[in-house]
Amino acid sequence: MRNHREDVVDQALRVLDTYGLADLTMRRLAKELGVQPSALYHHFPSKQLLLAAVADELLARGARPEPDGTWEEQSRACCTQLRDAMLAYRDGAEVVATVHAFGLGAQAPERALADAVAGSGAAPDLVRAATRTLLHLVFGHTLDEQTHLQAGSAGAIDDDPRDRSDLEVGVGLVLDGIRARTAAPHP
Repeated sequence: MRNHREDVVDQALRVLDTYGLADLTMRRLAKELGVQPSALYHHFPSKQLLLAAVADELLARGARPEPDGTWEEQSRACCTQLRDAMLAYRDGAEVVATVHAFGLGAQAPERALADAVAGSGAAPDLVRAATRTLLHLVFGHTLDEQTHLQAGSAGAIDDDPRDRSDLEVGVGLVLDGIRARTAAPHP
């Protein structure tokens, strides 16, 4: 049976969710698909490009309709959606943040956030900086949250899962800063 690119990405997501990023190898993926590892390179010339496709699919599966509302509501919704999409898969935060940092994919959340933040009336340089700040906040917060959850469930730490996330508070702080910068005259 011949596998299509989508089949490879679907199986890679299953391997990621079952075994984690460290065990998502081309060899393991090929074995799961019943092919030789060289067959995967027909679809993805490198593991990095496979991970880019995995990150994009992970984000696409977590996508929701773009919310209406103020730029702040849209920004909050983008951040929450990104967090939820990454938490839906084991090591999802690490995959998405890494792919984004390498510039190989996972760009949709940045575009959506930039569009939302631009609604504040901020200058383009502030929109870029604010967008990256929000992204880094969500990536870092979610990676910390996911690592804590996984370490607790594996028995690596003796700690209960955290009752709730404080991401919304952090996002609110950044949004307050954007609002203050757009309202005040700049030197």
